[in-house]
Parts: sequence; C-alpha cells; structure tokens
Amino acid sequence: MVVNGRSEPDAEKSSARPGRYARLRMTIGRHPADVVRLAISAGVVLLCLAIARTPGVNPVELAIFNEVQQLPQWLQGVLRVVGWAGSWPGIVVTAGIALYVGRIRMGVALTSAAALGWVLAWVIAWLVGPRPLSSSEVATMLHQPGSAGFAFPSPETAVAAALVTVAAPYLRRGPARLGWLAVVLVGAAGDVIGNHLPLGIFAGAVLGWGCGTLFHLVLGAPGRRTTEAGLVLVLERAGVHVKSVSPVARTWLHPLEYEVVTTDGEPLRMKIVRRLHRVAGPTYRLRRLLASLEVEFEPRLSTTRHEVEHEAYVNLLAQRAGIGTVPVLLAGEFEHGPPFLIMRHVPGRRLSTLASREVDDELLDGIWADVRALAEAQISHHDLRADTILVDAEGQPRITDFTFSRVGGPSAGRPQDFADVLVSLASVVGVTRAVDSAQRTLDEEDLERVLPCLQPLALRRRMRRQLEDERTLLADLRERLADQLGCEVPQFRSPVRATTVAIMLAVGLAIYLLLPQVASLPQVLTLLKDAHWIWLGVAIAMGVLSIVAASVSLIGSSPTPLPFWRTTAVQLAATFTGRTTAAGIGFYAINIVYLERLGLRRSRAVAVLFLNRAVHGLVTGILTLLGVLAIGAAAPIGSLAVPSEWVIIVVLVLIAIVAGVLASPWGRRRLLRPALRGLRELVRELLPTLRHPVLATELLVGSVAFLVFQALGLAATLRAFTPDFSVVAVMSVYIVGATLGQLAPTPGGLGTVEAAMVAGLTAIGIQSGEAVAAVLASRLLTFWLPILPGLVAFRLLQHHRVV
Repeated sequence: MVVNGRSEPDAEKSSARPGRYARLRMTIGRHPADVVRLAISAGVVLLCLAIARTPGVNPVELAIFNEVQQLPQWLQGVLRVVGWAGSWPGIVVTAGIALYVGRIRMGVALTSAAALGWVLAWVIAWLVGPRPLSSSEVATMLHQPGSAGFAFPSPETAVAAALVTVAAPYLRRGPARLGWLAVVLVGAAGDVIGNHLPLGIFAGAVLGWGCGTLFHLVLGAPGRRTTEAGLVLVLERAGVHVKSVSPVARTWLHPLEYEVVTTDGEPLRMKIVRRLHRVAGPTYRLRRLLASLEVEFEPRLSTTRHEVEHEAYVNLLAQRAGIGTVPVLLAGEFEHGPPFLIMRHVPGRRLSTLASREVDDELLDGIWADVRALAEAQISHHDLRADTILVDAEGQPRITDFTFSRVGGPSAGRPQDFADVLVSLASVVGVTRAVDSAQRTLDEEDLERVLPCLQPLALRRRMRRQLEDERTLLADLRERLADQLGCEVPQFRSPVRATTVAIMLAVGLAIYLLLPQVASLPQVLTLLKDAHWIWLGVAIAMGVLSIVAASVSLIGSSPTPLPFWRTTAVQLAATFTGRTTAAGIGFYAINIVYLERLGLRRSRAVAVLFLNRAVHGLVTGILTLLGVLAIGAAAPIGSLAVPSEWVIIVVLVLIAIVAGVLASPWGRRRLLRPALRGLRELVRELLPTLRHPVLATELLVGSVAFLVFQALGLAATLRAFTPDFSVVAVMSVYIVGATLGQLAPTPGGLGTVEAAMVAGLTAIGIQSGEAVAAVLASRLLTFWLPILPGLVAFRLLQHHRVV
C-alpha cells in the first residue's frame, strides 16, 4: 500500500497501535480556529476586568449571588466538596489518571494548562485587588465578604475550565459535557463559599478556557489534523480497501481533497469538510434583502456533518432524476474529526478552464438541459458557477457541489439558478452565445423571470467575479436578453421589506418615547399643545420645496433633458424608497431605473447619479464646515489641540498599509486599475455636463437649495415654540446633524440625527424642552410625513411604467 509516497510497511507502522487512542493520535495537530478562540478569551477577560474595576455591582449580578446563597444546606455541602476539583487535588487526580492510562501528552497538557490558569488568576487578582463595593451593596448581601473582599477572577473556576478544555478533545461527547457541568458546579461552589461574585466566576471560566486553548496550540490536540494514515484506517473500517492515498492541491478556506485508488484500481475522490462554507454569509444575505425582488436563501446548515450529509442527499436525488452528476459512494465522519464525502473520480475539466472555442452549442444545450431538469426535480442549486460544472472526457456536462442546494423549496430558486448559469456561460462564451443558448432551451416565460435576477444585489460576489468587467457585462447581458424577448428592462420594485418597516417603527417609537426624557415630558407636551401651527405649516412647505430642489439638481446632472414634473414625481417617490432602506439604497435604485426608462444606458445613468451625489456631498461638506464654525461662534466649543503622537503614528501606519495594499500586484489588479478605469469612464460621461453653464448652475443651485430648505424646515418648526434664536445657527445645527446621520446604519440616520440636533440646539442656548419638541416635530413633518405621498407616487409611477 502507498500512502502519500510511503511504502506499505511504513503506513502499517503508523497505525500498528490499535484502539481508539491510536486513532486519536493520528488526528493530533493544531488548528487556526484555536488562535481565534484564544483572542476571544483574552478580549472577554479584559472586558470583565474593566467592568470589575467599575465601582459598584450590577443589580443582576448581586441578585444571582444572593439566590445561590439561598440553596439548601445539604446542597451547599456537596458544592463545597465539588469545589476541590478546581484546586490542586483536581489537578493531581486528573493528570494522574491520564498518566496512569498512558496518555503522556494529555497528562502534561492537563497539568500545565491548569497550573497556568491558577497562576494567571492569582496574578490578576494581586494586580487589580478586590472588587470595589459600597457599604450599601455589602449590606444587601446574604454572605458578607471576608477581610480580603471578593477576589477577581476565580482561580478555582479557571483551573476547572482549563482541565475540561484540555481533556474534551480526548473524550466522547457525553463525558465532555459532564466536564463542563462540573465547571458550573465549581463556579457555584465559589459563590456559596462567598469568595467570588458571578462576574469573577465567569471571567475565571473564560480564562481557563483560554489557557486550555493555548496548550492545544502548543502541544496539539485530537481532531485538529487529517493524516493519510488516518484516512486509510477510516476507509478500511468502512469497507473500502485502499491501494494509495494522495492529497490534491489544498486551499486554506476550502475542503481538503484526496485522490484515492482502491485495490481494484478504481479511482475515488474524497472531500473532507473542516469548516462550514461561508459563501452565504451575512454580507450576502444583506445584499439579497436589499435586492429589488424576492429571493430564496440557501438552507441553513448547522454543522459540517449536516453539510456533508445534505450534499450527499441532494446529489443522490439529482442522480435519480437523470441529471449528470459525480456519483456519491459514502458519507461519514472521523472519530473526533471532520466529516468526509467519497465520490467516484470522473476525468474531465471544469467549464471555467475551457476556452470559448472549446465549448460548442451541443455542450451549451446539454448544460441548460441539466439545469432545467434540476428545476423540474424541485432542486435549486444556488451555486451554478463555471467552476461547479464539470465536462467529462466524453464532452458531457456534470453538475457538482450541491452544498447550498435546496429541495422542494419555493419556485423562486429556479430563476436564480437560470440567472447564475447565464452569467457563468457569459463569462466563458460571451453574452451573445449565452443568451442564444438560453433561448434555445428555456421557455419565454422562464426567461422573463430571469431578467429581474440579473442585478448585482441578487447575485453572489463569487458569481459576479466570473465577469471580467462586472458592471458593463452584466448590463449588456440584461439588455441583450430584454431585446431578444422584445420587452423592457424590468421595472424597479421597492426593496422595502416588512422587517425594515418594523425596525423603523420600533426605532422611531423608541426615539419619540425616550428622547423626551432628556427634558420634562409634560413640558414637551405643553409646548406641542401651545405651538404656533402656522409655522408648522411653513415647515411642511419647506419639505415640499426641498423635493423640488432635488428635482432641479438631478435635471442639472444629466446632459439629456429630463422632464421637470415627471422628475419631481420620481423624487417624491424616492422619499419613500430612499428613507425606508439602509444607506438610502432605494434612492439610487429608483433614479437609475427612471433614467434607463428615458433611454440612458446604465453607465450614463450611474454617471448622472454619481455627479449628483458628488456635488451634493461637496456642498454638504462645505456647509457643514461653515455650520461648525457658526455653532462655535454661537456656543464656544473650546480650544483645539494637536493630536497626540500616538494618534499621528497610528494614522501614518494606516496610510502606509493602504498605500502598500494599493501598490501590491493584487491591489493594482483588483483595486487600483478597476477604480482608475471606472473613474476615467465617469469623467468622460460627466465632462459635457460640467462644461454646460446652465446645467452646472441647476446642479449647484439645486444642491444648495435642498439643504437650505431642509434647514429652514427645522428653523420654522423651532419658531413655532420660541422666537428667541439665531436662524443661521439653527440652520447650521441641522446641516451638521444631518451629515452625522449619514454615518448611521439606520434608514435616514434615524436616531443619530435626532440626538445630534438636540445636542446642537441646546449648545446654542435653546431650552432642552423646546429643542426636543422642535426636533421631534421637524423630523415628523419633514422625514416621516413625505413617506406617505411618496408611497402613493411610487405606485402611480409603477402603474404608468415610469419606474
């Protein structure tokens, strides 16, 4: 037998020692995840240390301490005995058992980790001293602390947690869970005795967990490494007689793959999944939520074993449906190790490695036939990249990698799969051949459902990265398919979801209930009751004029003439789509679709919005700077100081890191060159507008007027409550507060804007009650109120196919 180039006697020698421990030794190694666990442990201990040094005890912590003190006396006696497991007797007993049964490595790790946990706990306790408690807090405790006070952290819990952390990889799941139960009991014993508060017990457990993890890195632990000898042993126990095992090229974040040859000469492929795939991570899910169509998420995979079994299950279903796949033979799991999947080895090449001339129409039709068969079998693949399509030696396609597939889900997954294949084929054979092949195989109704899926927000990053020029080719693909079908590019649908509206309502309600607590709630209600309603009407008028100003600004951004009233209606609708989505993504989406409906290409529409936002940002920056100066003149903000040398050093280091990344080959290829290419395209699109004096004037005046009208809305609202203020200072407060709100992740800066404006108004001398009432009323009239007519305008514009 040959194992990774070794002869049969060598391989047999590595597994000559039978039994469970021999199998565990084959998997002893180190894992990068232990570094992450160690960092988390250190961070949690430091955070607990900062809390412990804060004077006073949290009422919840004090309540937990007193509740444990009320346990029955017999149970307290049991806990006192169990508490010895977190001291030197526990270390001696556990290490002695490990050495007695011949587990030398385990015994050394147990002793070292527990001793380190004990020493670190006492060193921290000596450095920081006992918990600072007031006399009133001590009086409420059922068990008074001794003269030394409550130590932090608990050394007994640290020792127990270190012992269990080190021993867990060597134990079965049941005993390991009992070990962590023992850690909880040791912590409870520290509470019963009265030596430690709950925070110190928790910090001690985390400290011990970190010490045990450290020795996993130093000495290694079972389940951290996959060896060829271990693979042979597992395969033999599964009934697969192995002749040779050799690893395939590995990548750190992807599953390990091995080529296996049986004694019968049959080639196999073995995949070992050490961690869950993160392709469908939180960023991708957020992008899908913001997409202008309903999309189907991948199945939630809880563990690596679940992932392997799910892939094998879907693969077998696809194979039974007559779809070309790579046949699955066996799925299993290493003892104290990762799960594995064994498939037959099918000679061939990935579609991504083929040149366009090597892919004929027959192969394209075969790929579409398999994808359509997947849809008919109620299977959504969710990862149909060119890398997951294998072309075998006979030129037939085979679909692989069913990790993210869903069986029997809603039909929304089928158009997504069709869109994924269309993008993948376009990356290999070009847009024209990809669209033509889809038309030969799919129905017109299916193709019409594919069109909305061809947008960046609905596609994974890995799917879009297949295209050399993502922005241009994706737009060309969408336009080519729309032209072939004789229909328009899909209309914009609101990316608003019920969850978004619910979050906005909850945050808004919290603001309107909690913000008045800054002042006296009765005072705020009295001010609202006695307000001059004419000035509130003026504030509403200022909000309407700001929408008109936004329309003028957009008209000035486009070299193509835009109809005034229709553009104004779109800006009214944008108050609904933009203010109900994070980062205002709905504002950009509705305007891009509107410009495309007027005949502008996607690149020109993006350039128009880029210019509009760039000028708006420039105007906002200048007015914000002036606003800060105006606020400072109204309410001196103190002297300015040069940043400390450490701040300057950190800034210089960050600049050097960014410059190094941009100067590297990867940075030049992936960041600098695409950015410069996109910038040149934008400049080429924008120059005609900037050289046109009328358009430039409309753009600049519209941007300034938008901010001025919005700021006058706050001033008019404040005038309804008090006449004693500086209009310029109040307008400056609005501009600065609105700018700070753009940094918040909430729609419209909800929460941040209100807090900044209240702080700014009080800083320039406005009474707190008047400031709160003015901010709440202004945001209600200028932020919330326009959303309702914006919704109506949005639906009407959809009905008339304007957006």
